[in-house]
Amino acid sequence: MTPPQRRRRFPKASPEPAPQPPQEGQDPPEGPKKNPERLYVITGPDGTERSELDLVTLIVAHADPPPSATPEQAALLRLCTAPLSVAELSAYLSLPFSVVTVLLTELLTAELVTARAPVIRQALADRSLLEAVMHGLQRL
Repeated sequence: MTPPQRRRRFPKASPEPAPQPPQEGQDPPEGPKKNPERLYVITGPDGTERSELDLVTLIVAHADPPPSATPEQAALLRLCTAPLSVAELSAYLSLPFSVVTVLLTELLTAELVTARAPVIRQALADRSLLEAVMHGLQRL
């Protein structure tokens, strides 16, 4: 017995013709709309020192975005009202990690944000805490 055939929810679209190179006097066809700015336009000139940031470094903003801030920097400052990691900021803004580190370096030098290492829990709990829990359970 053969299994029933699955039906597609949406019929296949007809294949699009291959794009033709523009001829003289014609404008090139427009492709899918993407971010019109290249990443080097967002980050500014290369060669500046970058802060030592990794993916789990927490960023906290101190103030609202100044009027001179770029749109990306303003978005970073608005997102960082609560501590967020650099990886989360990169995902929320849909920007590569390297671009976010350059933007954060500029904000760190302007003292608009603070970078701090994440809180790392101890592998072993404190002995006095474990004894207090044990005594509390024995009293029950």
